[in-house]
Amino acid sequence: MADDAKWYVVHTYSGYEAKVAATILSTVENRKLQDLIFEVNIPMETVTELKDSKNVEVERKLFPGYVLVKMIMTDESWHVVRNVRGVTGFVGPGSKPVALSDEEVRDLGVEKRAVTVEYGVGDSVRVIDGALNGFIGTVEELMLESNKVRVIVSMFGRDTPVELELNQVEQL
Repeated sequence: MADDAKWYVVHTYSGYEAKVAATILSTVENRKLQDLIFEVNIPMETVTELKDSKNVEVERKLFPGYVLVKMIMTDESWHVVRNVRGVTGFVGPGSKPVALSDEEVRDLGVEKRAVTVEYGVGDSVRVIDGALNGFIGTVEELMLESNKVRVIVSMFGRDTPVELELNQVEQL
């Protein structure tokens, strides 16, 4: 049943995103709707700001005023989400919510996908995607929790460390 669930964008009052997300989750728990509404996500990004001459990492909302909800769209699930205090509606024409495409979900990074890594530190790899497509390098570090790999590639006669997504390289 969870395979039928899609991600929908809910518009909220600015600043109410966390309250709306918490209310949706508690309503799902109280009404036992776990088979209709699966996840609630507020897309965040980590940025470095300069405060008092020091770099400070701060979490910022990627889309202020919006919350993402993974759910199976039924009259009941629509009604539950739509009637949460602070929600102004779903994103879509009129009153018809439009689900995010798989590509949009992937680009937003709201779902964690398991990537099998067939290479390790010290292995030779080929870059298969991005600006460095075709370059060959050596894996220096694997950062599985952030879905990144640091590869040393030779550019203009110099060894240069490059940070890439795990699926942008393949083992030679």
